[in-house]
Amino acid sequence: MRPNTFTGALEGGWYVDLVEVEETEPNQLVVHDLKVDILVPPGSFRYEMLDLDEFADAIEDGSIDAATALRVLRSTQRFVDTHLRNLDQAVLGSWPDFPPASVLKLAELPPFDERSLPEARK
Repeated sequence: MRPNTFTGALEGGWYVDLVEVEETEPNQLVVHDLKVDILVPPGSFRYEMLDLDEFADAIEDGSIDAATALRVLRSTQRFVDTHLRNLDQAVLGSWPDFPPASVLKLAELPPFDERSLPEARK
């Protein structure tokens, strides 16, 4: 999940990119995009599911297998239920846990510069 760089009506909102992180070697991570994204606009209690067509295409072309697809669907629902819904409140007064406390320190990091990657220096 990352804070956005939106301007205008979406400024201050969040773009949630659901990913799996794999540690291929000590201190070396590979991020796998799971093709499902969520847009959380500022100042409202709604969210938008994005790129489900890309998720379906990845299943169809075999780049995401059935086991991974099931894991993505379950993880997406768990994320929405945990962070974007509060089933115990009749009227939503605030997000239950959004942005999640666990990512607040990440949100404070400076933007990532892809030019700093070893592959980009070659």
